[in-house]
Amino acid sequence: MKLLELKKVREGKYLKNYELTYLNKAGREKKYEIVSRKELNSKEDLGKGVSGVSIVATRGDELLLLQEFRMGINKTIFNLCAGMMEEDETIEKCIRRELYEETGLSVKEIKTILPPSYSAVGISDIKTYIAYVEVEGDFSDHTSENEEIAAKFYSKEEIRELLKTHEFSSRSQMAAYYFSISNS
Repeated sequence: MKLLELKKVREGKYLKNYELTYLNKAGREKKYEIVSRKELNSKEDLGKGVSGVSIVATRGDELLLLQEFRMGINKTIFNLCAGMMEEDETIEKCIRRELYEETGLSVKEIKTILPPSYSAVGISDIKTYIAYVEVEGDFSDHTSENEEIAAKFYSKEEIRELLKTHEFSSRSQMAAYYFSISNS
């Protein structure tokens, strides 16, 4: 596959829509649409820059999950605490801010931050970090008027049952599953 052209087709408030023209392996042109949070001026810009973080937060033997209304699917699902980095913000500051804004909790320890990975590679070049943290404190609501979030800690047994009966975002489903089967 060879990228021939990258053209912006729409400028949204948060997302920009692009049409990519590829030369496929049969020698024919293939049009492909993506969205990006970044301004893409050339093919070298694709996949550059990190937009935010997903936070796998634990307190002892419990995992933090959010029941969060997501406008894009018009329903409430289980999700990880997550958010977008602000301009000139470090990943560590973003983790602390997003955790506090969505739950009222504080970071006790940042255990690890994985290298950035693509969030929705089929439709976007958006990259985010995944951070594993230990948290402390009490829940309080600091969410914006545009967010409906209920945060709660779940045991491994509770998570195994939720995975059978409830819908999750893909990253939260994977994190919850591996947490539920881990020995630690």
